Amino acid sequence: MSDVIVEDVLFPDLDGLLVQDVQLVGDEVQVAARTCATGAGCPTCGALSLRVHSGYERRLTDAAVGGRRVVVRLRVRRFRCATAWCPRTTFVEQVAGLTFRHGRRSARLHTNLQAIALMLAGRAGARLAKALDTSVSRSTLLRLIRALPDPQISTPRVLGVDDFALRKGHVYGTILINVETRRPVDVLPDREAATLTRWLVDHPGVEVICRDRASAYAEGSRLGAPAAVQVADRWHLWHNLCEAVDRCVTRHSSDLREPAQVPTQAATAAAVAELESAARAGKVVGSAHRYADRTRERHRAVHDLLDRGHSQRAIAHELGLARNTVRRFARAATPEELSTGKWQNLPSILDPFKPYLHQRWQEGCTNARTLFEEIRSAGFRGQCTIVREYLRPLRSGLNPAGRAPKPPSVRDVTGWITKHPDSLTSEETVKIKSILARCPQLSTAAAHVRSFAEMMRDRAGHHLTEWLTEAHATDLPELQSFVVGIRSDLEAVTAGLTLPFSSGAVEGQVNRIKMLKRQMFGRAGVDLLRKRILLSR
Repeated sequence: MSDVIVEDVLFPDLDGLLVQDVQLVGDEVQVAARTCATGAGCPTCGALSLRVHSGYERRLTDAAVGGRRVVVRLRVRRFRCATAWCPRTTFVEQVAGLTFRHGRRSARLHTNLQAIALMLAGRAGARLAKALDTSVSRSTLLRLIRALPDPQISTPRVLGVDDFALRKGHVYGTILINVETRRPVDVLPDREAATLTRWLVDHPGVEVICRDRASAYAEGSRLGAPAAVQVADRWHLWHNLCEAVDRCVTRHSSDLREPAQVPTQAATAAAVAELESAARAGKVVGSAHRYADRTRERHRAVHDLLDRGHSQRAIAHELGLARNTVRRFARAATPEELSTGKWQNLPSILDPFKPYLHQRWQEGCTNARTLFEEIRSAGFRGQCTIVREYLRPLRSGLNPAGRAPKPPSVRDVTGWITKHPDSLTSEETVKIKSILARCPQLSTAAAHVRSFAEMMRDRAGHHLTEWLTEAHATDLPELQSFVVGIRSDLEAVTAGLTLPFSSGAVEGQVNRIKMLKRQMFGRAGVDLLRKRILLSR
């Protein structure tokens, strides 16, 4: 291969470099080259010098080619500076695009390693560099990040401010974002008002500041940029309202349960008759009755699939049962064969006292503890729980296995109230309507939540004062507390409900910071993390 071809392939667009020799030594490509420029410019004064002082050979590592490490043995010259007032007596010539002062790598490899360090930091970056046939330590990559110059900070018109955790619960920093370009502008080492004030004073020209409702950022923005419009983030407003609704629902959690239906006298008599007939037939009711019902349902499902021609393997897959279980159900002609000896003819220590319990129940004594004390004095040696479980079918009318439905949780009801009605299922709509009909306080809270949501959606901040007056007039302390917090920051909240700006871009950068911290295993100092936040793309 000729020197011209080698120079074009390995070092394109480089002036002042002459390749003399290329050798393959083991797994290393060694390139011998020298500079061929007439003179060189002084790095201090910029004057061109033609006086050669001396020369020496530099050894540079370049980006790998074909899986082989490339080493450049470059012969360079030292020149004398001809300017009398220049403090530099001699200097070494540099090849633009290949060398830089005190560098043992080529400018191309140096740039590649900087990009790897910014994207992956230390350990992961070192592993990637090794895969690219470049040996470098994690500490070297971190030094490359720290050596990068800070980007030029341009004052944004719309500034986003938010905090992020350097050490969660202990140390926090502040991220500043250009909301219009969605790029980070600067990183502050804390979240104090004085720090933000100093930054705004040093960078005048901010017209809009998007922030959360932290008092420190409000104070810092007011002192550092008094003419700027402060915009409270809509997401934080809605989140605060949801927290107020959650507290309100918790206070009225007793209204979430469906009211118990008192069984009629006819239903109670029928339940007593069913219990007596079940006892005479040797059957049981209650929790064991549920197992018998489940057995009958599975027996019917298995035999229906068998009649359709399904194999036992296919039935087991479809019903989610073990193959041995399907085999037992298939062999049983009736479900009673499967339940014999399990839930039938089971003796109970309560059997001698059941007629007395039925009599007392019909007389109007329905307290399980009272009945338990009466039969215990007559010789019953069991626990009160046995009596209570036996009487449960009587309390639920004609459904011995029936239980009161579990009420929805506070979190579920809060979600139903704060969600858009179109996003609720028909079942959820029915449940929330029933709850609001039983609890006027929750109905009032839901109405105010809907009106606030409409105000946010329509950017109708001019209706906020009216909404605050109506919400504060309610007898709901949770909404009243929310109103007091809004009034303490009324101008910023009004702007947040009116202007199109928000802190969405800032929240996205906070999530990105979390990713960068995880890459560095929580060992990132403020200076290193700041460089990665501002310089990585």
